[in-house]
Amino acid sequence: MSGRLLLLAAAALCYTAPAHADPCEGTLPTRAGVQFSGIVRYVGDGDGLCVGRTADPNEWIEVRLVDFNAPELHTPGGPAAKTTLEHLALQRKVICTSERGRSGRVRSFDRVIARCRIGGASLGDLLRQAGVAEGGN
Repeated sequence: MSGRLLLLAAAALCYTAPAHADPCEGTLPTRAGVQFSGIVRYVGDGDGLCVGRTADPNEWIEVRLVDFNAPELHTPGGPAAKTTLEHLALQRKVICTSERGRSGRVRSFDRVIARCRIGGASLGDLLRQAGVAEGGN
């Protein structure tokens, strides 16, 4: 019996839960300087969010903030950065403008690189003012 229990425990340790994809499926801007706005519908991590004018995820634009590099979710500070971004922006109206990132591209993986503002203040500045330490990629 103890061998069976040990085997089950080992299997449980090796199991990894499937990654959950973000729900943002809208068309991304392809050039710098494109302005878009909407409500922050989803926050994926400390520097990634989805903006949409409607409740339809097929219209939500996934954004990577150009002016803030949050710690990765699996590192110290990552979950707190996500929570802070949720408190600052979730369900609030933002105005975003696509920009070129460090690579010179406007897109990073499946996200557009953009500066997003709430009431004129950039989310990057608001995250820093809230005490979130930078440290991501």
